[in-house]
Amino acid sequence: MNSSYFSEDHILFRTTLRDFLQKEVVPHVDKWEKEGKIDPSIWKKMGEMGYFGLAYPEEYGGMDLDFFYTLIFLEELQRVNSGGFAAAMWAHAYLAMTHLNAEASDELKEKYLSASISGEMVGCLCITEPFGGSDVAGMRTTAVKEGDEYVINGSKTFITNGVYSDYLIVAAKTNPELKSKGMSIFLVDRESQGISATKLDKLGWRASDTGEIAFDNVRIPASNLMGEEGKGFSYIMQHFASERLIMGINAHARAEYAIEYTLGYMKEREAFGKHLTEFQALRHKMAELSTRVEMCKTFNYQITSRFDKGEYVVKEASMSKLESTKIADEVIYDCLQMLGGYGYIEEYPLARMLRDSRLGPIGGGTSEILKEIIAKIVIDGKSYKPATK
Repeated sequence: MNSSYFSEDHILFRTTLRDFLQKEVVPHVDKWEKEGKIDPSIWKKMGEMGYFGLAYPEEYGGMDLDFFYTLIFLEELQRVNSGGFAAAMWAHAYLAMTHLNAEASDELKEKYLSASISGEMVGCLCITEPFGGSDVAGMRTTAVKEGDEYVINGSKTFITNGVYSDYLIVAAKTNPELKSKGMSIFLVDRESQGISATKLDKLGWRASDTGEIAFDNVRIPASNLMGEEGKGFSYIMQHFASERLIMGINAHARAEYAIEYTLGYMKEREAFGKHLTEFQALRHKMAELSTRVEMCKTFNYQITSRFDKGEYVVKEASMSKLESTKIADEVIYDCLQMLGGYGYIEEYPLARMLRDSRLGPIGGGTSEILKEIIAKIVIDGKSYKPATK
């Protein structure tokens, strides 16, 4: 572990977290993958250990720790070998809760952020729409103010924790004619009348409840507006930087775990009287894969350090997700090949890992969208600035 980034406390935290996940999560992962649902009890166990409060204020039960604790949290989740479980955890802690912490009123934080940190409540972030995809500005969901309430109508899709969560952070148009400048963010309690959710059947991330959600005249208090009306698009763009960095970290971590597992297999597997690690072609392939992952990892650590200091790393985070997810897919594909026929068998971890990894270049902004964002920065000289509440 790189001592320039990690203290003894970081190392102890990693050890404790890894032990916890091996004891409380790994034995149940196969069941959760088959059922498409995580046992609800794990949320409170994670909360009791403080894992949801790493980056959040102490006044709401958090620990307000540096972002390298979050990085360790993300890396260790990938070793569970369930992209769905990992996604459910970080989508709650770093998508829904990030908006809640940054934009919600003190009253909403007192009720929802505290309960989110303790694991008593689970949140989801609702941005993507069936007809919108990566076109956030083109969303059609509306929130019309009527007296001291907003009435929400529309639909969202591909929402992680979208079926079983307790509250939803929802982006909607309050002034559709203003396009992106007419978007706002709201907290919607799951118990609100008019919400329905359908679980989607996915290629990977099977342990997570990815849902399509419909809002039919859902009435919420006007006080559930988060931040200022009309600034929703800026808030979303602001937090995309952290989401993309998170997905970049996830990618290098799962690729690193794939290499670790594959090397262990190759050291045991014999062919033609030799272990697989003794064949030069295979040795050199693994050396190449390890080099590519190490470069992503080092880049991501450096971005994390800058992000932790408050820098707005939207360009670098976009680059991280673009390249790290691509490399993870390619590395895991090649690692599966090293296992031969066993790589294709579900009993071995590479099959699931390959399916789970494929979402990397899609979720949180497709690679095609990221290339255009990066092109605008490096070619057109566009400058993205952080939003203000």
